[in-house]
This record gives sequence, structure tokens and C-alpha cells, in this order.
Amino acid sequence: MTQIRGPDGRLHPLPGNWRNGYVVTARGVYLGLNGAVTGTADSLTVTGDEVVDIEVREPTDRLVLNARDMSFASATVDGVGPASKIAFDDDEQTVTLTFRRPLGVGRQVLRIAFAAQIHKNGRGMYYADYETADGRKRMMATHSEPTDARRIFPGWDEPAFKATFALTLTVPQRFLAVSNMPVAREELLRGNRKRVTFERTPRMSSYLFLLAAGELERLSSEVDGITVGVVTTRGQSATGRYALDQSVALLKYLNDYLGVKYPLPKLDIIAVPSNSASAMEHWGAITIFEGDLLYDPAKSQADTRRDIFLLLAHEIAHQWFGNLVTMAWWNDLWLNEGFATWMEYKSVERLQPDLQPWLSANGDKQLAMERDIRSNARAMRRPIANEDEAGDNFGTTTYSKGQALVRMIESFVGEDVFRDAMQRYMKERAYSNATVDDLTHALDAAAGKSVGAVLSAYTEQPGIPLVEAEARCVDNEQRIALKQDRFTARESQAQPQHWRVPILFGPPQGAGTTMLLDGTAEIAAGRCGDAIKLNLGDVGYYRVRYDTPLRNALARGLPGMTPADRINLLNDAWAMVETLREAPPAYFVFADQLASDDHRRVVDQLIGSITRVHKLERGRPGRAAFQAYARALLRPIFERVGWQGADSEPAERARIRGQLLNALGDLGDDAVIAEAKRRFDAFLQDAASLPSALREPVLHLVGREADRVTYETLHGLGRKSKIMAERALYYSALASALDPALARETLAIALTDEIPNEMARRLIFSVASQGEHADLAVEFVKRHFETLADKFGSTFRATSMSSLMANFSDPARAEELKQFAPAYETSDGQAEAERTRERILADAEFVARQIPAVDEWVRQHKLTP
Repeated sequence: MTQIRGPDGRLHPLPGNWRNGYVVTARGVYLGLNGAVTGTADSLTVTGDEVVDIEVREPTDRLVLNARDMSFASATVDGVGPASKIAFDDDEQTVTLTFRRPLGVGRQVLRIAFAAQIHKNGRGMYYADYETADGRKRMMATHSEPTDARRIFPGWDEPAFKATFALTLTVPQRFLAVSNMPVAREELLRGNRKRVTFERTPRMSSYLFLLAAGELERLSSEVDGITVGVVTTRGQSATGRYALDQSVALLKYLNDYLGVKYPLPKLDIIAVPSNSASAMEHWGAITIFEGDLLYDPAKSQADTRRDIFLLLAHEIAHQWFGNLVTMAWWNDLWLNEGFATWMEYKSVERLQPDLQPWLSANGDKQLAMERDIRSNARAMRRPIANEDEAGDNFGTTTYSKGQALVRMIESFVGEDVFRDAMQRYMKERAYSNATVDDLTHALDAAAGKSVGAVLSAYTEQPGIPLVEAEARCVDNEQRIALKQDRFTARESQAQPQHWRVPILFGPPQGAGTTMLLDGTAEIAAGRCGDAIKLNLGDVGYYRVRYDTPLRNALARGLPGMTPADRINLLNDAWAMVETLREAPPAYFVFADQLASDDHRRVVDQLIGSITRVHKLERGRPGRAAFQAYARALLRPIFERVGWQGADSEPAERARIRGQLLNALGDLGDDAVIAEAKRRFDAFLQDAASLPSALREPVLHLVGREADRVTYETLHGLGRKSKIMAERALYYSALASALDPALARETLAIALTDEIPNEMARRLIFSVASQGEHADLAVEFVKRHFETLADKFGSTFRATSMSSLMANFSDPARAEELKQFAPAYETSDGQAEAERTRERILADAEFVARQIPAVDEWVRQHKLTP
């Protein structure tokens, strides 16, 4: 990709919108927005006046800015005059201002009067409607990442164009207005309105800009001289207490760990009553869907506090990784997201170690690995040419593979050395942009060796290393030959690749030895027949395939291993089965050893593999026998956990209970289903009789088995509830119904305004997966596609059919997806469609080759429930 020298004086990849180079850069933006919204319900606009201090590096008679979904009333440059021509380019998402005479080199002042659209789908400036006891209310907010600041105000909407922002906003007097910085002053105006002026921000990228306004209230505290607040709609601030306390603890920890104090005077966490926009790390003003942020001890689920903490840890980590130091271009997005994800788990490890965060991270790593074995897997660093590709880069590879690599490198160089490197990186690149070269420079300097040479193979190419281990006995000494290859979904499709793989190996109960595998090697590994494990602690990003003697030795010692090593062996064994490298017994020989293992993450892995086979057995004669086998495998674990937990039990225990109840009910456990129905009947008489930790599994199973009367009861409860998280449980239960007639009614809800758009969107996919009605969901989406795409936005248009088709293992569905034109209209849609098609074909081959072997294993290994 072509490089040019950016506004920070360094070379950067050339963004698609700036083919003539960085002729003009913004220094400071003064933005005044009039909160008087005009237009119809479907076409709302807000007016604004913008003053931009710009630096002109070469004489030019044109200014090219990003602008989308807006119109200009005027555009002038002081001392030059008004633009003689204002030309919008919708494809490039730009506006070109042409002047009668050139702008001279040096500082200039650009003034623009404009009107911007207000959206309903969480892009740019948007509104969120919500119900209260006093009727429907409306909150306004913004979401700018990756390239939607251009929908709010015209400007240079690229991460390398950093500027300061000074905002003035006019709103009703009853509103609380929030932005990146504290309020500098408020002036009361006529008509019950007020003008709110905020302090100027530090230099930052445009995608970090935030404004929010509505009938809000703030709960606040202070740490290290920084005001921390949780902002909610009125009447809900008490449920923000947990989030506030954890935000204070996280900010204090990150100030210390990263060695650079959070530089803004305040940090707000804003609860938005709509999940149409994802959680976003705007500098000084994080936005999160209220259902993911607020905690009510009487009604929230058992794992809600854990989820809130992880989400806060991620977004607050971004205040450094992304906000203080920003990737230069979207090809290095993993410097933001991979590091924030790693820091999220690192923070939990320090502040709430009982949550065992790295075991939680393991599940995300498995998703990244599954993506990385596909033929269209993409490198973490790849050319990003336009806005569609920038948006497509926000995915599993960037987040989960990114954090896995960061953790592997931390383990390779040591925690203290890695922390020193992070502090160097922050201090050297503060208020500026960075590339992977800046990161490796800091790592190499701190470690005193070439860490970048190890890291680059993982960032510059897609894929996963496969380490094959084969033992032989020489004079009663075990020698293990290691060979590196590429792990792919199909061995015949593998293109040669090479990594330098950091491997920690040794006896499962030992400290382990670190080596760097560069191709092939042979290691001494104790006496013949000793159990030797590679990837101790599961800190590496690679798969291991053991020969039969090594695998059997590890299986014998499996129950005594650490949870991380038990899970790692299960995951690697299942991956070999999934990719047809091994027959199913290679996995079940491990699974059968763990029939009474009630560790949360071990249960996660077992249930995940069981659910996968259960799905692929759908419509096959062996499904009933597999259900019985799976119930017998999980029942002993459930008997240890039981329906009722002690008051003092950890939240992880309650989560295991919910997972087991869902799994056993889905597998047709009559006793579990009957008890769920009994508890639901009691709940209808006395809501307090059903603990919050049991509500999700009980409602799911009752919804799954629902008849007409039960369905109407659940629907009525969902309509009545004013609490977003509670409503989500009821509607999710509706989507679980196995009755096709009820499933069709649930799908129809998505066409209405009965629930928020994002909840309605999820309803469709839940009917397909939880309710096992993918065929009905596909039919429904095709019939109403344009209506649904208009309602749910561009992402739905590009990827919804791929998400639904992923439920099938019939090659005909892969061809059907290929013929669905909207899935191929954008680069991100096309990539997702091709991944899904490959997955469908792989599942079809799995059904043909592995499911008969699973059925045979079940016949030969009947477990006693």
C-alpha cells in the first residue's frame, strides 16, 4: 500500500479518501449544535455551526472533507471568502469545497453551517426511545467508530487526523448534556432551553467524539483526582452503583499498571436505553447499552456482575489503547482492540481473580482459531482501502486473536519486561498515532531481544501453527519429535507457512520449559511413557496433535491437571476431530474422563462440543441415542451442582447450573423440563420464588416446550416489563419455542415496534438457533428482506442471510446463499458469506464422515445416568 507523510510527520498507509496527500490538517474544531430537532419521525435533522483551525501545507483552491448524510448552508474561509462550489460525493463520503482563489500556506479558519441527519440505527447522531411511567422519552447520542463522525459534522474523519474539539450544545433545560470533557458553563435561554459549553478536548481522533443528551442523572465518585460518573436515564442511577465502583477500581489499577495517568479530568460511563449501537470507548464518555451496564441485585442474572466488569475493563482500557495512543490506520486496529481485550482480562486477574479470567478468554481464543483455519482467513494486519473494509476489520481475529497473541508474547518475555514495554509505548506515542513497528520497537528495547520477529509471523499472515508431537523411546529416555505445519480446515488446502512458535512444555504438574520452535526439533521428555504436555497453561496460539501413546498418557492424568490444561487438551482434541484429522474417539477418550468435573470452563467446553454434535445430528436416526449419551455425561455434574445453591456460593457456580439446565433440557431430560415448568408456575404466583440466577434457564426451557397458553403468558410478561434485561429474557424464551406456529408468531414481532430494534433483530436469529427453525427464519427474512434491512441497517443487509445459513449442513444451502445477491454487495458481506459457505460444506462433510463414528462410539460406550 502506498504511504504518505501524515499530520504527525510520520509515514502512514494512504487512506482511500486522501489520494492527494495530507495538504491540509485540522488543528482545532469549534462545534456548535442546535438541539432543536426538525423533520418527521423518519427524517430528523439537527443544525450546526463549525469553525475549524486548519494548517495549509501547500497552496490549494480546494478542501476535501468527509461528510455524509448532511447538507451545507454555507462554507467560507476567513480572508478568502465563500466556497464557489460545494460538491458532495456519496460514494467517497466526501464534500469538496472549491474557492475562487487559493488558500495560502499557514493557518486558516474554515467556517461551515450545516444540517445533519439524526439516525435510528446507532450510526452518527441517533435517537433512543424508551418507555417510562410518564410515557415514552427520547435520548440523543452519537456513535462515530469507525467512520461515522462524518455523519455528525464535516471534517477529516481518519484516525491520523487528530485535533482538539470544543463543543457547544443547545438543549431543553430539563436535559443533562454529556460530552468528552466536563461542562465549562451553562447559559439559560428563552423557551426553556439552555446553552451548554464544554471544555476543549486534548488532541484526539474524530471517531472518539461524543455527545449525549436527555432526561438523565449522574452518580459520581472520585479517584486519583479524576471524577468518575455513571449516567443513566432518570430514576435508574441506583442500579449504576456497581458499575461506578468497578470503574473507580479499574481506573486506579490502569493508572498504575500503564505508568501514564488517565489525562482527562473526568470519565463518564453512559447507560444508553437502546442497544442499536455497540459499547464505545469515546474519550472521557463511554457509552454502553443499559442492559449490559446496570445491575439490580433483585432482578439481574447471576453472571451480570462478571459481564459488567469485563465490559468496563475493556472500554476503560481503550482510554489508553486507542484514545491516548491511536493506530495510524485501520489496518492496525488490533493495536486498539487486541490490547484492550488483553488488558480487560489482565485487569480482572488483578482485581477479581476468583473469576479466573484467562479461562474465560480461552473461549474467545477458540472462536478466533476456528476462523483462522478457513481458506479465506485473513491476517490481522491487512490493507484497508475503504470504509466498508474498516468496518469489517472489527471482528474475532482483531479482538480475540489479538489478545491471545498479546498474552503469548507477555508469557514469552515475562510479565515485568512486558509491562516495562507497555509503559515505554504509552509514553513514546501519547497523543499521537502508532503502527506495529512502534510496538515492536518498545518490546525489543525492553526485552533486549527480537520479539518482533516472533510477533510478525502471527500478524502479517493468517492461520494457526500446528505442532505435531511423536514420541519414541531411546534407552528408557523419552524423545519427542516436534514438527511444525499449518493447521487448516482441510489438510490438502494448506499453503506452506512458517512461524517461530514459543512453546512451554513439560509434565502437566511441572513448571515447564520454554523453547522457540523454528521448524522441527527433538526434545528430551523424561522416562518412556511419561505424560508430557505442550502449551502448558494454554498461553500459546497454536494447536497440538499428539500421537496415540502421548494422548493416552495424558488422558490417564487428565483429572489431576489444572483447569487450563484440561480445557486445552479437550479443545485441541476436538479441533482434530472437527478437521477430520482424528476420529471422534480422540476427543471422547478425554471427555469420558471428566464426567464428574464441575469446573465452569470444563463444563463450557463439554457442552459446546455436545451442542455441536446435537445440532448436526438433527434429523438423523442417531440423535435420540446421542441425546441419551450426552445426558448421561452431564447428569453427574448436575447432580453435584443441583437446582438450589447456597447463599454463599460463587457466581461461577450459578452460571454452571444455568448452562447445565439449558443443555439437559435441550437434550430432552424429562426431569429437568418438568421441574422447570413447576418452578415457572410457582413464579407466576410469586415472582420472588424464582431466584434471578434461575430465570434464564427456566424461561428458556418453558419457552422451548411452550403450548399456546404458556406462549401467551410469556408474551404478556415481556410486554409488561419495563426493565430491558428482563424483557430480553421473556422474548428470548418466545424465540425458543419448538412449535412451528409459535415460531412464526415470534418472527412476526420483528416487523413491529414492540421491542427495540436490536432486540427484534436478535429474535430472528434466536428462532433459527434456539428454536431450531432456521428454515422458517430464512423464509421469513427473504419474504420481508427490504423492510427488515431498512429497519435494522446495513450490517443486517450484508450478513443476516449468512448468519441464518450457518445453522445448516446441507450443501444446497451453501449454493442458495451464493445466489442471495445482497450478501455479496459489500466486501464485508461477501467475506462473511464465503466463510459461511465453507462452514456449511465442512459441516456436510463432518456429518458424512464423523457422525457415523460418533454413533458407533455411543453404541459401544453407554453411560449410566
